[in-house]
Amino acid sequence: MQALPEKKGHPRGLYVLFFTEMWERFGYYLMIGIFYLYLNDTVGHGGRGMDTASAVSIVGTYVALIYLTPFIGGLIADRYLGYIKSIFLGGGLLALGYFLLALNGSDAVMYSGLFFAIVGNGFFKPNISTLLGNIYNRPDLKPKKDIAYNIFYMGINTGALVCNFVAAYLHNKYQDNNGWGIAFSAAGFGMALSVIWFAFGLKHIKHADVIKPVQEGDMPISKIFIQVFLPAIIAGLIGWFIPGNILGSDSNDAFIFACVPIIIFYFNLWHRAKGFERKRISTLLILFGVSIIFWNIYNQNSTALTIWAQTYTDREAPKAIQPALVPFGSLESVNTNPTEVPIVDQQFRAKTDANGKVLTQQGTDLYFQNLQKDKYPPPGQDLKLVSTNIYQSINPFWIIVLTPLVVAFFNWMKARKKELSTPSKFAWGTLIAGLSSVVMVIACLSTNIYTNKVSSWWIISSYGVFTISELFVSPVGLSLTSKVAPRRLTALMMGGWFITTSLGGKISGILAGFWDKFDNKAVFFSISAVAAIVACFLLLPLTKRLNTVVEAAAAADD
Repeated sequence: MQALPEKKGHPRGLYVLFFTEMWERFGYYLMIGIFYLYLNDTVGHGGRGMDTASAVSIVGTYVALIYLTPFIGGLIADRYLGYIKSIFLGGGLLALGYFLLALNGSDAVMYSGLFFAIVGNGFFKPNISTLLGNIYNRPDLKPKKDIAYNIFYMGINTGALVCNFVAAYLHNKYQDNNGWGIAFSAAGFGMALSVIWFAFGLKHIKHADVIKPVQEGDMPISKIFIQVFLPAIIAGLIGWFIPGNILGSDSNDAFIFACVPIIIFYFNLWHRAKGFERKRISTLLILFGVSIIFWNIYNQNSTALTIWAQTYTDREAPKAIQPALVPFGSLESVNTNPTEVPIVDQQFRAKTDANGKVLTQQGTDLYFQNLQKDKYPPPGQDLKLVSTNIYQSINPFWIIVLTPLVVAFFNWMKARKKELSTPSKFAWGTLIAGLSSVVMVIACLSTNIYTNKVSSWWIISSYGVFTISELFVSPVGLSLTSKVAPRRLTALMMGGWFITTSLGGKISGILAGFWDKFDNKAVFFSISAVAAIVACFLLLPLTKRLNTVVEAAAAADD
């Protein structure tokens, strides 16, 4: 690999990829931050008028497919297209998808937009990370690789932090003139900026675009299709067309059915393997299983926690900070004057007609239905509320704040020769993720949430606790897979990591689809909390043995 001469410090390619990823993540998190709200909003306000179960089913399926396609896109880039062409292709498809959503047209237009975004992400997401890794594979740059990924990760969270303020500003400013569509268009422009920046910086990264030669034992893509994807497609069709629903919707059934042959395939890989290779695969499968629980909690930000922020959280902005929020357009105004609102029962379940559209009536804004009477505004005045999607910026805010502290903790442990192994990080990270759900359980039990709203500090605290777990688990997943996977199966096991992320996202959507059926919301959050805590205590006794395999695998491939 020929590298451009560089000055001291990091190569310019890092900053090309930093801003490319920042703008791409700006588009993704903007879109996912408002997607449920858009689907659930009434048709009269520019939304799709879907009930909670239908909306979260679509959001959950979208998140699941977004994290499934990188496996395919990564394989195609590895074997055929190369990384730069794949990023241009993926970026263009993502921008097209977001602009189609911005049209706020028919269902066919919306689903076409989602399709292009899903396929585009498959080509974009895995390959930009691979390019960064290739840049730092030079002997003189390898010691800086971890720092480079930390800088890169900050780009992701910078985009995620800013985008929700942009979406809130655009939606609130143009809410009477396709506000949702204009907000989605910002995601498209963000994606376009990402591709343009990448194109202008191409000379600093083109040396890293190296297509890997096929290794002995690599499984051909045709064989992967026959053994993995074809059975998954057939099983998915069976799940879609079986009478009735097992998991709340046809899309839920289809996705879970499709995952069954994929899971069987990975267990067959383990069963057929011999000796140390078998231990390597079993180590990854154990950690993959635990990570599904982690990703389920992670993806509640776009489903259950969005519903919680929208309906049960006291979002009234303190008067002292309202002037600071006005320039960002992140305030909504509501009043007690009659307006078009969904027809709901006493548990705030939206009622729908035979086509699944939410029925509406003239009445008081839904926000007031569980607001303490002493917080009602005087007649003729509005309440100034923080826009719901702004709460999705809490997680990236915590990441920016807590990353230095968590890194310092890891270094402190290392200096005392008590460094946490990667399997231990998975175990403790999963436990901490469970504790973030415990915070929400306590929030549910703190009052009668059907007659009283709860403080924003509950959801802020839950995100804060979860962010610690994210810093334990998320950054090490791909690195762990690349270290432990047998060389001939690296691409397939990388796909396994993305599939666990995908499964976690879909499970989150399935659970949220039953949100309205939980009269006691504490039970809803308890499911995730108990699953995470149990998984941690099942994994902890295995961490020493698993880490022995991790270290041996890394040493064997040096």
